[in-house]
Amino acid sequence: MHHTFARARRTLAAAGILAACAIVPTAQLSGAAPHMATAATRAAAAAPGCDVLAPGASATAEAAVRAACSQLGIWYTWGGGHGPQPGATYGQVDPTDPASNDDPHRLGFDCSGLVRYAYAQATGQDILAGNANSQYYSSHVTARFSAAQGTGPLLPGDLMAWGGDNGIHHIAVYLGAGKMVEARQSGTHVMVSDVRLGGDYNGAVRIGGGSNQSGNFSTWGTDVWTHVEPSTTSARVNKFTGPTRVKISCQKHAQLVEADGYRNDAWSYLPDYRAWITNIYIQGPAWLDGVPTCA
Repeated sequence: MHHTFARARRTLAAAGILAACAIVPTAQLSGAAPHMATAATRAAAAAPGCDVLAPGASATAEAAVRAACSQLGIWYTWGGGHGPQPGATYGQVDPTDPASNDDPHRLGFDCSGLVRYAYAQATGQDILAGNANSQYYSSHVTARFSAAQGTGPLLPGDLMAWGGDNGIHHIAVYLGAGKMVEARQSGTHVMVSDVRLGGDYNGAVRIGGGSNQSGNFSTWGTDVWTHVEPSTTSARVNKFTGPTRVKISCQKHAQLVEADGYRNDAWSYLPDYRAWITNIYIQGPAWLDGVPTCA
């Protein structure tokens, strides 16, 4: 197992924020002017109907849906929405996508910028600053749903995510009734789309208004993998790209791990991920205080 780690917490670099919010392009839209969408364009984009389309969501989630829907017709712009405060910003050129060449002149959002704005408006706090991957693994997540569960358990305001072993690269706000609102790709505007459950759809998360009280420890370092069993040779489950708040239900002695100058045989179980992580990458002592031993 090979990782690059740093004890100090680090702010996501701009490049990291940008790279984690792109999807595989589909048909590119033509004739788009490199400036903020006009009122007529936004009105046309609103035609599919962007609103809370199913019952059961929290007031916070419903407010987030409506905040995202308020931005229909705003440009997708690579890196947009990641300024000092939540809200539309001018973007940058994505070197992998020629359609982004005008993004520095377009005021708008990328996928995670839109999600950040929606939940900032809903909660009054900037709780989801960062890229799509950090939002998917936020300490504000109160429930997780696998790709295999489809949309059955989802409620409006849940965040649908796409990605794989290298992290989450796209995220959207579920509306209900098989619809979502997203900032999808350069050359398009914030739009309502049918949900896409194929390809690399990874699952969904539900966001709470405050910090997840069960998230009582923090990982450290970057690109830290969890495993199916308390062993580095077992299958990988997910990767924490940076420090992440996690719930730990118990710990046990298992495989001895040596990494980054540390040596420890203690592993912790993360129930939210159904996975194990070596205690080397949990902030605290080698054997965590107050955490019971796994049966």
